[in-house]
Amino acid sequence: MPALRADADEIRTLFSRAMSDMYRAEVPQYGTLVELVNDTNRETLRQHQQLRASLARSDELERLGVERHGAIRLGRADELRDMRRVFAVMGMHPVGYYDLSIACVPVHATAFRPIDDAALRRNPFRVFTSLLRLDLIEHESLRAEAEQILGRRRIFTPRALELVGTFETTGHLTIAQADEFVREALETFRWHSEATVSLEVYSKLHATHRLIADVVSFRGPHINHLTPRTLDIDAVQAAMPRRGIAPKAIIEGPPRRDCPILLRQTSFKALEEPILFRQANETMAAGTHTARFGEIEQRGVALTPKGRELYDRLLASVRQAGAAGASARDYDSELAERFKMFPDDWSELRAQGLAFFRYSATSAGIEACKRHPPPSSLDDLLAAGFLRYDPIVYEDFLPVSAAGIFQSNLGTDQQQNYAARSNRAAFEVALGAGVHDEMKLYAQAERTSLEQAVRQLGSPHLACRAMA
Repeated sequence: MPALRADADEIRTLFSRAMSDMYRAEVPQYGTLVELVNDTNRETLRQHQQLRASLARSDELERLGVERHGAIRLGRADELRDMRRVFAVMGMHPVGYYDLSIACVPVHATAFRPIDDAALRRNPFRVFTSLLRLDLIEHESLRAEAEQILGRRRIFTPRALELVGTFETTGHLTIAQADEFVREALETFRWHSEATVSLEVYSKLHATHRLIADVVSFRGPHINHLTPRTLDIDAVQAAMPRRGIAPKAIIEGPPRRDCPILLRQTSFKALEEPILFRQANETMAAGTHTARFGEIEQRGVALTPKGRELYDRLLASVRQAGAAGASARDYDSELAERFKMFPDDWSELRAQGLAFFRYSATSAGIEACKRHPPPSSLDDLLAAGFLRYDPIVYEDFLPVSAAGIFQSNLGTDQQQNYAARSNRAAFEVALGAGVHDEMKLYAQAERTSLEQAVRQLGSPHLACRAMA
């Protein structure tokens, strides 16, 4: 009898649970954060029945409790390439290119995540994965030393890569192999309190950029945060101090809205942790390192290119006005004022083509279409109550928000000018593949939902006309 196979969704769920358990043991405040988010979500759903109904229609209630994103930082091109192979076993694929050098952070990145609706409903685990830009280290000798240090490490266990090879050859893992794969892959993300460099080398790297020191000085890309999803990030931000957690000053992303858009993030300050540094005389020197923190996110609707252009323009206007360097209260006020230009109504967001939506046929519409021909346009189908629409959740990240979180936890005093140094082509060469275009994925999800909905109404020929 052949061994039972584990599908990618099962492996991803096993891995994300194991990662969460490991991080909870390593960073106890993360456990407190998860409890706070769970309490907030329960209360939000109790108070907002319409939101509950929308999440239920989109099969998103079940995923809410397991939803997490993590972040890691890699140092070499082959590490990124093998990480892509590891995540492929879990049904996670590279989506989007992020140039964080625009915010003085010397990395570029992608997000590994599921890309089809069924997999996202099962478990939308995401890992924001950065690759260090050694070319942005100005000091040639230090850059060469960092390359040598990174060249000596191996971040994956031999068995993990062996199981990846098995998956690539056979197209699957057995349940027993999947369990072993999760244990082996987890070792890559584990925290190590002993550095691979001396305190002197660490100090030189740290003086150049704290993130460079974090990537180069350790055996592997320890997970630096895990992020649960909340339905009310403002409530979580206000409640964090009551749970003994010190939040960052501002929530990154758009302001609070009735109709949430894209992504809002906050976090607690990174931990200062004791580290042992291996010295040249074989002794150990004691020091500290700051890297790991807790983060919370609230996800809104995915914006179309038109909506994203408006978002970017409004956010840039806030920063150009100098509000980003103002107090948290002044920044929030200015942000809210500028974003009054962004419609805060689901019908307007849809009508103006600013956001992506998932369509579904109503039971009343299905029954009515059995007796009479349906209307011939999307607006008429909606007005008649034959179709409904729900926002498509934004599954990705915002470069400015991501960089803001990086800076707040790595130190805001470092402002090296890395601007205009984007290099997507080099990143994709290192990755060994192209990254998926998130806009195309959202557009396809919207189009597919509409096709399925009008087919349920008994008029599949309406889909093309309805999208027009």
